[in-house]
Amino acid sequence: MNEFLSELRQMNDQMNLGEQSFSEWLKQAKVLKTVSKIPGDASNRKYYRIQALEKTFILMKMESFADQRESLPFVVVARHLFSAGVEVPQILDLDAERGLILLEDLGDVTLLRKLQEVSTPDAERHLYERVIDGLVRFQVHASPRSGDQSLEAFRLRFDYEKLMWEVDFTIEHLYRNYLKRTLNDADFSQIRDGFSEICAFLAEQPTTLTHRDFHSRNVMIAEGVGDGNARYVMIDFQDARMGPPHYDLASLLKDSYYQLEEVQVTRLMDYYIARYEAESGLGIDRSHFSRVFDLMSVQRNFKAIGSFASFMNRRGDPGYLKYIGNTFENIRKTLLKYPRYSQLREALFFNYYF
Repeated sequence: MNEFLSELRQMNDQMNLGEQSFSEWLKQAKVLKTVSKIPGDASNRKYYRIQALEKTFILMKMESFADQRESLPFVVVARHLFSAGVEVPQILDLDAERGLILLEDLGDVTLLRKLQEVSTPDAERHLYERVIDGLVRFQVHASPRSGDQSLEAFRLRFDYEKLMWEVDFTIEHLYRNYLKRTLNDADFSQIRDGFSEICAFLAEQPTTLTHRDFHSRNVMIAEGVGDGNARYVMIDFQDARMGPPHYDLASLLKDSYYQLEEVQVTRLMDYYIARYEAESGLGIDRSHFSRVFDLMSVQRNFKAIGSFASFMNRRGDPGYLKYIGNTFENIRKTLLKYPRYSQLREALFFNYYF
């Protein structure tokens, strides 16, 4: 293993010298067999699948984090979640100076990819139920006990200011920068006033630890050990912070990448409530929970749209623009349930579709 880790660092240094230098070096490597780049997330991190020692590993490559080392949020949150019994990738080694983290290889099957195989609503629901089991475990067992401020994630919160910052982020990146729309004063006020009321309501809700980006692309389905049961593993959790438990559930069930039928959303919400009550010992008012879930999904989906537009604005990456329409439909359908927000809905959609 030590020889493997040594070659891994040499590999990184050769990569920095250029592709030709790296290719020549790899031919002479003693332990490393193959190195292939794999698709990553929406960040600037790069991922490689490394074959060595008759196994494969995942190498996550980023900017040097020598100033943070073991306190890097990804490392801190991963270790905290592991200690709470949450399925996360195992960290095998890290090199802060070089910006390298070596992880176990979970394969290539995300929840989104697995959903391509389902042929019935029941099969679809059973997949989501397994994911919800992990989410409830995360929320109940990884959340801080009263007064615990030991993790930075425990000191960060989706308060009113943060939620409204996300709203303004989308107004800026979608309407102004991407669509080149100048909102008139009336529409701007309708959008901000509507979201201000929603965000104030959301900020009043009790909180748990939230993943913050919990959707079908950020759950890996890996082969289990022993009994053969699959593992449902959370990834991309480094931005965790405190927020309403509805935040992650809305991200999952009102996903930009995969559209669930409303009857399925309702059944899965019922399943979540039953599991959360059983795991936490707390009772949940279903009517209130449903309202918070709806309004949280509106805010969460609106922020996702801003992110998709910002990837184009900031990096010239159009790959996520195709998800804006589905995400807007999530918002439109949800707001139709609430006549109180009809003017918000009209202002949002007039300036998007017309």
